[in-house]
Amino acid sequence: MKAETFFSTAEQESISRAIAEVECKTSGEVAVMVVDQSDTYPEGQILAGCFCGALLALVATELLWKNSLWFFVVISFVLMPLCGWLVHYLPQVKRFFTPDVRLEVQVRQRALTAFYEKGLDKTRGRSGVLFFISLFERKVMVLADKGIYEKIQQEALQAYARDIALGVKAGRAAEILCHQIKGVGQVLASQFPVKPDDINELSDQIIIGQ
Repeated sequence: MKAETFFSTAEQESISRAIAEVECKTSGEVAVMVVDQSDTYPEGQILAGCFCGALLALVATELLWKNSLWFFVVISFVLMPLCGWLVHYLPQVKRFFTPDVRLEVQVRQRALTAFYEKGLDKTRGRSGVLFFISLFERKVMVLADKGIYEKIQQEALQAYARDIALGVKAGRAAEILCHQIKGVGQVLASQFPVKPDDINELSDQIIIGQ
């Protein structure tokens, strides 16, 4: 899955409308960012290459060289880097060999970086909210600025993220994302009502990353 094509044009427009609708009722600012992946995970590629290469070498040794240890060693050194190279083009294999806790940590770090890079920490009321979707990991983070965390716990925001992640896996990402944006919007409207001089500080368009 690629970030630039993950949502259709119609879906992108519906998400932008959901953001605009929410921001008409609150001084909070909402942004959505989609990235291909949060890291290249080289260790997963290396581990997958070693495992697959060794397994193929073992099978070849058993079938052709009757358990020759030297042949197994030599063919393993040939097949491991070859399999590692092939895994680069098989992201689901690399993902299988990357621990879930590593994926979780990396997505959180990338989301935090994006939060500051995209200026969500610079809103007037410190009330920016970022919906961050990382496709390779199939994980979603919802991060908020200091003003929101004073009234809404991260655990509550992450409940929205879990529902969006399920929507991604079910092929209903845009529908569920719009629903959860509006859900967060209701909370924001009650805690951060719109002000007479409120302005739209962030774009309502989806931010696409690599």
